[in-house]
Amino acid sequence: MRGSEPFSASGGARTSTPPGGLLDLLSVCAVVVDSTGRIVLWSPQAEDVFGYTAQEALGEYAAPLLLHRRHQEAAARLFSEVMSTGTGWAGAFPIRHKDGRTRLVEFRNMRLLDDRGDVYALGIAADQPTLQRVETGLALSQQLITQSPIGLALLDQDLRYLLVNPALERINGLSAAEHIGHHPRDILTFLGDVDAIEATLREVLTTGVPVIDRNVVGRTPADPDHDHAWSVSYYRLEGAQGQVMGVANSVVDITPRHLARTEAERGRRRLDLIARASATVGTTLDVERTAQELADAVVPVLADVAAVDILDSALELRSGDEGDGPRRFRAMGLATAYPTEAADAVDPIGHLASYHADRLITRCVRTAAPVLVPEVTDSDLPRVARDEDAAKRLATAGVHSYLAVPLTARDEVLGTLALARARTQAAFDQDDVLLARELAARAAIAIDNARWHQSVRSSAETLQRSLLPNPPPPLHGLDVCSRYQPAQASSAVGGDWYDVIPLDGERTALVVGDVMGHGIDAAAAMGRLRTATLAYSDLAMAPDEVLHHLDKTTAKLEPHIATCVYAVYDPHHHTLRISNAGHMPPVLIPHGHPPRLLNLPTGAPLGVGGVEYRTTDLALNPHDRLVLYTDGLVETRNHPIDDRLDLLLRLLTEHSHPTEATCTHLLETLRDGDTFDDIALLIAQAR
Repeated sequence: MRGSEPFSASGGARTSTPPGGLLDLLSVCAVVVDSTGRIVLWSPQAEDVFGYTAQEALGEYAAPLLLHRRHQEAAARLFSEVMSTGTGWAGAFPIRHKDGRTRLVEFRNMRLLDDRGDVYALGIAADQPTLQRVETGLALSQQLITQSPIGLALLDQDLRYLLVNPALERINGLSAAEHIGHHPRDILTFLGDVDAIEATLREVLTTGVPVIDRNVVGRTPADPDHDHAWSVSYYRLEGAQGQVMGVANSVVDITPRHLARTEAERGRRRLDLIARASATVGTTLDVERTAQELADAVVPVLADVAAVDILDSALELRSGDEGDGPRRFRAMGLATAYPTEAADAVDPIGHLASYHADRLITRCVRTAAPVLVPEVTDSDLPRVARDEDAAKRLATAGVHSYLAVPLTARDEVLGTLALARARTQAAFDQDDVLLARELAARAAIAIDNARWHQSVRSSAETLQRSLLPNPPPPLHGLDVCSRYQPAQASSAVGGDWYDVIPLDGERTALVVGDVMGHGIDAAAAMGRLRTATLAYSDLAMAPDEVLHHLDKTTAKLEPHIATCVYAVYDPHHHTLRISNAGHMPPVLIPHGHPPRLLNLPTGAPLGVGGVEYRTTDLALNPHDRLVLYTDGLVETRNHPIDDRLDLLLRLLTEHSHPTEATCTHLLETLRDGDTFDDIALLIAQAR
């Protein structure tokens, strides 16, 4: 066919391959002699085999030119047989090279007949040593490919499989016949993104830059139930003259190494999780916050969903021994790795629920042992979820594995840490149980400390509030607003107090004090000081004398000391007599003028002993205000006290609302989110 082109495997025309194919590699040549034995055709490659150019060979008799005399008779017999019978002959025959050396040449001889009836002999020849080297190389390559434990494949320029060795058949679970003629996308469907694999093969085919040791993980038909890992390499194959033959693919099974690396990485993540949980769980003495910190810590490393539920009996410090009866749980922590319907199937934070013995978290706290469900079935979900609708949500979310571990501290079960996996393919195993128990044990200690602390704090706060005064009766010429706020859960309540005491002559004593320390002892000391203050106030003493007697009383309350401001307002003369025992400076707000800190003689705190106090007389005219407060209002961990006092003055300048609104504004603005001290605040305005 004139102008015909070879076709690709996919059916499209492809440009002819350049020289350098197998025939060129073997230097295969063609020689034609006529019936008399004269050379009439001589291919260019014949010069490589015999040494003669076409000009030297054409027209010469083949036997005397190409053969030693001793071989000419045998050659004549073979020539006669081919020419007379038409039977071809193939084999090795010694020839005489132009340089005089004898060389073995592999021949294939056959008779030719032209359109005029003339007979010719065609000899196709190749150098035998070269042919033997190629045959040996091919045989060796075939054995290496066949016996190699490495999976090997050869793909043509259209990325169709040309060759697949037995090792790759075993790896892919498909025979060579099922590979040949197909593209990788037809075969490697178990590896996910096959398009990316073919794109890489095309890039290697185009650029010649190999891709070495790329790790791939997947499941093949050979072992569809387990993940395997392979090291895959791609490299372009080129012929002796540089022509592109295709792309080769080698596959090495590295599953043991991958599993070891995966396990090492898993161990590292677990250690990181324990270290992170140790640093982030139990940062405060608050049960709910600690429970939430635990839930946040385990997601997403250990679970897709985590819920922490605390027994109501544990929160109330009651015995949890309820036999086989139901248990009451309060939801305290919830975390998810991503938005999921499973979150809606869990009890909302703060919700109190009662679960019977058939529920898995009930079994967990009753037995004080983990409950592991590696593969959750439809029959398991109702024992996990709070109701039928929640079970359906868990199923929709794809929850397939469940684990609950008890929160145990000092041999008491406080609640459970419940974990679920949905998108995470691996099921919970015994290693996960050990890790969850370790995290739960650490968190349980923090939760136990927090619940006891909250109990003590609640008792102290109850005691303190009981010791604070009731709202005062109507006062002559004075409006008073007072507030008390306990410290946040990170600290216990303290000994802050205030008092508004009606005196003879329609006068009023205003008191704000702070017993240093926290807890029930500080609250009790505060109660004794307040009682003493009430007693001394009835004796009509000057403020400095009252503080002098309170100093003696405080000294008897060792180890406590306290600060205090004591003031007496006379509405008939609009005067204020005030004395300070180591307390924060009061603020005076004259009507129509900016507020200022009172520069009072600051005596030592109460309980130091032997210190004189002084009384300062001031005017408190109608509409003037006096602000008394404890240090919890202005002190923080992160700001200088002078800056906070300046902020207090600025807020009082900007806010001239009634005293009640002013109290609220100051507390909302100045109180830090993690205030570590309680606050007493009193604002008095002269009428």
